[in-house]
Amino acid sequence: MQAEQKIPFTDMRANGWIARAPANLRPYLLLARLDRPAGIWLLFLPGAWGILLGGTKLPETLRLLILFGVGATIMRAAGCVVNDLWDRDFDRKVQRTAGRPLASGALKPIQALAFLFVLLMAGLGVLLQLNRLAQLLGASSLLLVALYPLAKRVTWWPQLVMGFTFGVGAPVGYAAASGHVDVAWAAIYAAAIFWDLGFDTIYGFQDIEDDAVVGVKSTSRRFAHMPKKFVGLAYAATLAALSAVILLAHLSPLAWVVMVLPAALLFTQVAQLDITDPAACLRLFKLNRETGLAIAATLIAGRL
Repeated sequence: MQAEQKIPFTDMRANGWIARAPANLRPYLLLARLDRPAGIWLLFLPGAWGILLGGTKLPETLRLLILFGVGATIMRAAGCVVNDLWDRDFDRKVQRTAGRPLASGALKPIQALAFLFVLLMAGLGVLLQLNRLAQLLGASSLLLVALYPLAKRVTWWPQLVMGFTFGVGAPVGYAAASGHVDVAWAAIYAAAIFWDLGFDTIYGFQDIEDDAVVGVKSTSRRFAHMPKKFVGLAYAATLAALSAVILLAHLSPLAWVVMVLPAALLFTQVAQLDITDPAACLRLFKLNRETGLAIAATLIAGRL
């Protein structure tokens, strides 16, 4: 089977299964970033952490994990549509993003808005399968989804705003599984926020030159003079919050043993970080799927 190739001047992948989709659907699939499932994993995993930490029975845990998997796919797509609607003028000026459907003109804004409506209705269908507390928390996160793309225009910390946005699955998942909020709920959300801050800063190092030209702010640009130190601090805060989760939720000592795995993966990202190598930054960013799964394994071990 022929290896999947990147199309020129973009990080999109138009080959593979997307190339076999009907031509009129391909721009929507690319707009939803379905060619790149890493973002779905990174949205799903904090929700999985919350569910696993909530400690509900196995059948309900599996039901919630399936729902959150579907919901993560839908809401990641919706977030990409909102982001690309706000950023289409910026995206035309950035080499990596110039080929996106809205930036390139393959889709019109009205078509993207109609697609967004369909996605939000599908997301609502998933949300209604959860308990009332989780519904309220999930609905409130839509404000973050809408405002996140604006953050890069007004603050050097859009990656932190992204952390609150992508990490919201953790408190929603915990509420869905446990039916309440407490200090462990807050700690797992903090772990997700700092984790997202670290890996999205790594992701942003791919674009710092283009971002400087068009005036986009980011922690990647703000801390380009000390990248390893900043990402290292974000990941240290992630591990500190995860340690608080283990203590506050009274997880078993086995959790401390298994936590060596995510700690090693986070340390590897910091040690290998080279902001002058965009391909390496993308590889380290993608390593966070395995990191998130290792954190999930830590929480599972803590319930044994």
